Amino acid sequence: MKFKYVIGLFLFMLMSNLSVAQNTDSVNIDELEFTEVTPEEDIVTAADSGTVLKEAKVEPLNEVKKATTKAEDTTLFGIFISGFVGGLAALLMPCIFPMLPLTVSFFTKGAAKGSAFGKAALYGFFIILIYVVLGLLVTVIFGSDALNSLSTNGIFNFFFFLLLVLFGASFLGAFEITLPSKWVNKMDENSDKGGLAGLFFMAGTLALVSFSCTGPIIGTLLVQAATTGALLGPAVGMFGFSFALAIPFALFALFPSAMNALPKSGGWLNSVKVVLGFLELAFALKFLSNVDLAYHWEWFDREVFLVLWITLFALMGFYLLGKLKFAHDSDLKFLSFPRLLMATIVFAFTLYLVPGLWGAPLRSVSAFLPPQETQDFDLYTASLIGSSNINKTTDGAPHKYADIFHAPLKLNAFFDYDEGIAYAKKVNKPVLIDFTGHACVNCRKMEANVWPDPTVRQMINNDYVLIQLYVDDKTELAPADVVINAKGKSLTTIGKKWSDLQASKFNSNSQPFYVLLDPKTEQLLATPQGANYEIENYKMFLSSGLKAYVK
Repeated sequence: MKFKYVIGLFLFMLMSNLSVAQNTDSVNIDELEFTEVTPEEDIVTAADSGTVLKEAKVEPLNEVKKATTKAEDTTLFGIFISGFVGGLAALLMPCIFPMLPLTVSFFTKGAAKGSAFGKAALYGFFIILIYVVLGLLVTVIFGSDALNSLSTNGIFNFFFFLLLVLFGASFLGAFEITLPSKWVNKMDENSDKGGLAGLFFMAGTLALVSFSCTGPIIGTLLVQAATTGALLGPAVGMFGFSFALAIPFALFALFPSAMNALPKSGGWLNSVKVVLGFLELAFALKFLSNVDLAYHWEWFDREVFLVLWITLFALMGFYLLGKLKFAHDSDLKFLSFPRLLMATIVFAFTLYLVPGLWGAPLRSVSAFLPPQETQDFDLYTASLIGSSNINKTTDGAPHKYADIFHAPLKLNAFFDYDEGIAYAKKVNKPVLIDFTGHACVNCRKMEANVWPDPTVRQMINNDYVLIQLYVDDKTELAPADVVINAKGKSLTTIGKKWSDLQASKFNSNSQPFYVLLDPKTEQLLATPQGANYEIENYKMFLSSGLKAYVK
């Protein structure tokens, strides 16, 4: 077993993590139409009750726009890194790795060093061009609005779940995803032409021939990029993927002797595919969890998710030890050190997940797991807060929507904007609005890594009135709660109502989005911010709001 195998697993695990968790914010615009925020008061009219809700002016909108732009830039950078790592992982696929020396030898045979490098560089450029055009086509076909709604649309999330299961089954050897042989043959014929056209069709042939191996990686990357809501996400992801794929061809054409250091093709290449197949299946469960949470099915809670992950990673560990064998696997005559090392890491990760069945926060993977409050048997939260705290006001009245939403860490949260503002006025406390979402991985990461800090939790629970507004919830509003926005569009679900409020009042559509308000004037007490995993910075954010409120 070659050390390249070890690198392959780490690369793909890193790709899956970066693509979601490392992005600053997740973005949601579920059938949303933006309204321009003007100095005048915006009015939203209740459909049946005739109530008029006045939205106060928001002064530092420029700061909000800057924060949103910065979040989008960070998201695109994360997508690029994910694509780049995916491209490196694709190099280890059985459909690409054996073609590397053959293709490079074609450029170097009988050609001067500079000429060979030039041809290989053009070949690499055409690879990048083909994949970037593919990414742009995804945006053109679906459109920016559709891409933004993918992250919260139940049908698409379930489709993505099935798609990733399909990809995982393909990597495990159940079948191969291939393109029509006509396409491959036609492209191969055209590659015999000389000049630029020949190089372009050679790159196209590589893309088509390797599709059975790269298709699942590309598909996963496009799904992840599309569900971030970034307009150029698919194109940027494909640029990173193709850039990593093209680099070796140019470098080995420049330094052909370096190819002697490459490991020989063999059964280890299929082992890489199988390991990636397990990871595809594990990642698919996140999309199924999104659907379950948004529609309140309550079938797929945290324990069920963890049991499935523990099972998948345990099977991966047994596979690495040679106890399982799939189609296309070669006989494992002995257990190499790299394979043993990887099995040890996988089993260690599997054991790390086990305490989560009793409520351990599992902070390193908290962004992927269902919320802690879906845990039926949770020793962690009980030990953290010392005593139970249900979602009720001081007069004992239950909070609106408390039957379907549950605040993290048993915080005393409201789930309706008007109810929370009214209570804050009554108790004379500032408001912390948490625009969140069921599919928001960074929201879960904040709730698992920052909010449990004793000082942060105390400030949220004692010094603020917390209002959590889920922008992707699919629960239908009661007729009296349905609103008509400034564009005349009827908002019939809880998620649509709060999405419109966030966009029209605060000119933002990313989650998490934390807003500190004076309930009496509904003016900002500090510049709103998104995910901030530095606990001290989040404390300063909360403290600045308290100081401004006192003044």
